[in-house]
Amino acid sequence: MMFSNSFIPDMRFGTDAFSEIGAAAVTLGDIDRALVVMDSFLAASGLANRLIDDLRAHGIIASLFADFAGEPKLAHLQAAMRAARGAQLVIGVGGGSALDIAKITACCAASGQDPMSYALAAGPLPKNPLKKITVPTTAGTGSETSATNIFTGPEGKKLWIWGPETKADLVILDPALTITLPRHLTAWCGMDAFIHAFEAATNRNTHTGAQLYAHEAMRLVGGALETAVKVPADLDARGRVLLGSCYAGIAIDNCGTAIAHNISHALAGLAPIHHGLATALAFEETLPWLIAAKTAELDAAARAVGLKSAEDLPTFVSDLMDRCDIRRALPAAFDAYSADDLATEMRATENRPMRRATVRDVSDGDVERFAASIMSLPRSH
Repeated sequence: MMFSNSFIPDMRFGTDAFSEIGAAAVTLGDIDRALVVMDSFLAASGLANRLIDDLRAHGIIASLFADFAGEPKLAHLQAAMRAARGAQLVIGVGGGSALDIAKITACCAASGQDPMSYALAAGPLPKNPLKKITVPTTAGTGSETSATNIFTGPEGKKLWIWGPETKADLVILDPALTITLPRHLTAWCGMDAFIHAFEAATNRNTHTGAQLYAHEAMRLVGGALETAVKVPADLDARGRVLLGSCYAGIAIDNCGTAIAHNISHALAGLAPIHHGLATALAFEETLPWLIAAKTAELDAAARAVGLKSAEDLPTFVSDLMDRCDIRRALPAAFDAYSADDLATEMRATENRPMRRATVRDVSDGDVERFAASIMSLPRSH
C-alpha cells in the first residue's frame, strides 16, 4: 500500500497550556497585532480578557471577535475578516465554529478575498495566510488540526473550504478548558470524535498511516467518555477525550468520513441540530448495516476498543450512548420535514463524497430507508 499523511501542526498538550499562548505567539514571527475569535458566551467567562492580557504582556495587542453563535455563516466570516485587518495572527478559541472562523479568516484577511472565492475549491487559497493558533474548548470536531472548514453559505447550504493553507501553526490542548462543557454537549461532542475515528479507520479511503491515529482515538474516547460526562472535573478523563478528539481529527484530515456524516450533514441542511448529536443518531442507525461489509478494517476498529470482532460494535456503541445519557430524539424543528426531504439532502452534491467513501455501496434504497428511520425518531421539546 502507498499512502501519504498530511502535515500535523505543532501541538502542546497539558493542563494550563492555555497560559503559554502569549509566549508561544512571539515565536511565530514578527507579530504585534492579533485577533482572538471566541464566541460571546465563552468570552463572558473571562477567558478572552485573560488571553488578551497575556498577549499584551508579550508585546502583542489583541482585539476580540465574538459576534457569532452556532455554526459559522458567511456573514460571520466576512465580519471576522474585517476585524482582522492589520493583524498578523488569528487565535481561535472554542468549538469547531470558532476554530473554523479563525482559520478561514486567516486566509481571507491575507488575500482580501471573500470566503466564497474559496468555497468548494472555487479558487486557490493564499500561500501566505496570517499565522494561526487553535485552542479547542470542546472535544469533538478535531478542527484544531484539520485542513477542512465548514460554514453556511448565502443560500443556507453547508459549504467547505479546505487546503493545507488553513491549518494551524500551533495547537493548544488544555483539558481544563473543557471542564465547564455541559454533560450533554460533552457526550455529543465525544461521540462525534469517536465516529470521526471509526469512519476514517474503516472507509474506502483508509490507510495504515491514518489508522495509527484513528485506533488510538477510538481507544481514548471509548474508554474515557462516560467518566468525562459523569465526572466533569476528572482532568484525566477530559484529557483523554480531548487528545482522542485531536487524533480523530488528524485521521479524518487524511481519510474523511462516511455514511454517518452524510446523514448528519444532511440533517443540518434541513434544520438546526448539534452536529455531534446528529452524527451519533446516524451512526447508531447505520452501523448494523455497515458491518455487514465484513472487512479487516472493521474488525481492526472493533479490536481497538477491546472487542472480538465488528459484530460486537453495534451493542458497544448503543451501550456507550446509553451510559452517556444520549437521548435518541430530533429537535422539534424537524416536524416541518419529511423522510423524502432528508433523502434529498443526503443525495446533495456537497454530501456525495461521504456517501462514496462508505465501505458498502449506498444505494438509493439505502438512502430512503435510513432517512425514514432517522425521521421516525421522537422529537425533543
